[in-house]
Amino acid sequence: MKIANEKVLVLDFGGQYCQLIARRVRDCKVYCEIKPSHTPVEQIRAEGYKGIIFTGGPNSVYEESSPKCPAEVLELGIPVLGICYGAQLMAYLLGGKVSASQVKEYGKTETSFQPGTLFSGLPPRSVTWMSHTDYISTVPEGFSVTAQSEACPVAAMEHDEKKWYAVQFHPEVEHTEYGQQILEHFLYRACGCKGDWEMSSFAQEAVRQIRETVGDKKVFCALSGGVDSSVAAVLVHKAVGKNLTCVFVDHGLLRKNEGDEVERIFREQFDMNLIRVNAQDRFLAKLAGVSEPEQKRKAIGEEFIRVFEEEAKKLGKIDYLCQGTIYPDVVESGTGDAAVIKSHHNVGGLPKDIGFRGLIEPLRDLFKDEVRRVGLELGIPAPLVWRQPFPGPGLAIRVLGEVTREKLDVLREADAIFREEIAAAGLDRTVSQYFAVLTGIRSVGVMGDGRTYENTVALRAVTTSDFMTADWARIPYDVLEKTSNRIVNEVAGVNHVLYDITSKPPATIEYE
Repeated sequence: MKIANEKVLVLDFGGQYCQLIARRVRDCKVYCEIKPSHTPVEQIRAEGYKGIIFTGGPNSVYEESSPKCPAEVLELGIPVLGICYGAQLMAYLLGGKVSASQVKEYGKTETSFQPGTLFSGLPPRSVTWMSHTDYISTVPEGFSVTAQSEACPVAAMEHDEKKWYAVQFHPEVEHTEYGQQILEHFLYRACGCKGDWEMSSFAQEAVRQIRETVGDKKVFCALSGGVDSSVAAVLVHKAVGKNLTCVFVDHGLLRKNEGDEVERIFREQFDMNLIRVNAQDRFLAKLAGVSEPEQKRKAIGEEFIRVFEEEAKKLGKIDYLCQGTIYPDVVESGTGDAAVIKSHHNVGGLPKDIGFRGLIEPLRDLFKDEVRRVGLELGIPAPLVWRQPFPGPGLAIRVLGEVTREKLDVLREADAIFREEIAAAGLDRTVSQYFAVLTGIRSVGVMGDGRTYENTVALRAVTTSDFMTADWARIPYDVLEKTSNRIVNEVAGVNHVLYDITSKPPATIEYE
């Protein structure tokens, strides 16, 4: 779906910050998208990009197996910014030399700058974030060196005539003091972007294109009641009205009282055609004996589609399936040279014979906070827009190991208590996501004068703006204490409560 007059391409060479680069570009009100490093030159030319960014990556450019793009990408007349591996690749493709560093640089690094397109108006020295074992030892012809650190003689270089720019450090991470300004200088000065992309224009364009695509055909929406599927449903509803039928599958993997809440909101507040399918038994049957996370996700994804197909047949001819797929779902399910982190049921888990003419995924190119902004633009009530993120496979991926009805009941109660205490402490808007996990660990405890051998529950809470990286939330001890006491005292079968203090990366937000 084309949703911007000007856009920038991020070519992915497998770096861990690839999605963060895209997110920072969008913070500059410039739309951008990620494509694999091997994207054909003709495809790049045809898209009319205003700029191209080469990402970082874990490889060495001089290795034969390392990911590369055709050198012709640099001759398209489009400004290019290389970051870390991308900077080294630019030097390598243009005849420079990249060598192994004697002294490796990781983390915060004092860096000196010279005036140039990227650094004009910035202090002559500041902190950047380095993460490299190779360095540019010989600068290609026509380039000037514009930054150095103690261990890196070419921390940045520019070829202003050709509009080629390279930085060895990572401007996209918060640890680089003037990173956002450096990206703005590339986008506005080098690429000539105006920075006029807004969520409101996205919503208007998305509604128009959905209407143009669908016409008078029927649309089936996979509605979970979460933020993503809710915003997708309202977008489609604005485009096609009563030609949209929302199907809410209660798979028995929802949070406490969630099924009834979803049904009430969409029937009463939005006046949508809504079908609620109670399919708890069939999903639990599909999950019986399954403990591997990817198998769970794919089994749930396929069963979702089968339920939708059955309901669609009852209604007659249905042409399109709408889903609330968002950009992190696509990225984590594998794109470009990046690894598959985890399959999302609405990406990797889709069976090929879905039985519809096509998919409508209006949020596929947006990050979570962008989805929320679209929701507010559409007039969706704030409590629903700011509702806790919830994975498509539901509690199945928060019960580690095999899923049973009994385990789900234990987790539902523990999770409800945690969410109640976070809200009571006034933390529900500052903590981005919080939930309980049934770890599958059973441990010895003592209650009263008796020995117990019961379940261990882990509590997970993170803060994040884009859900691509996240830090563990510093919840006050008294809130954690009250939560733990309530869970152990009120939830039968739990005698240990843990708090997870791992950030993303290296962990993901969900456990499976």
